Order: sequence, then C-alpha cells, then structure tokens
Amino acid sequence: MGDTDPAGALRRWEDHGGTWRVVGRSEGQVTVSLRRCDGGEEVERLVSGDAALLDHIGTRTEGP
Repeated sequence: MGDTDPAGALRRWEDHGGTWRVVGRSEGQVTVSLRRCDGGEEVERLVSGDAALLDHIGTRTEGP
C-alpha cells in the first residue's frame, strides 16, 4: 500500500466497504489480506508493525 499511516489505510478500506483478514501475525507485526466486498477476492496485502494498526486490529482475525 505504501501508506505512511497503515491504520488509516485500513480504516479507509473498511469505510469503502472492503473486508480484511489477518493471514499472518508475529510479535509486533501483522499481515493483512485486503479483500473486495463482493466475494472476498484478495486485492492487496498490508504488512506492518505500526502500533496504531496493531491496536485497531487487536485480537480479531478479520474485519467487516
């Protein structure tokens, strides 16, 4: 995604109807599959250790 605000990017994805799924998690980093709202096809992956992103995702494994 190349975004300097990964949490903001994920929120925008959600706001536009996209869904997401955590496909990898390690200490201090998460890999999120960004998916289309009409069938769940993966569009992109977001890999980050950004504290705000980790806080936004928490222990969830998928989003809206």
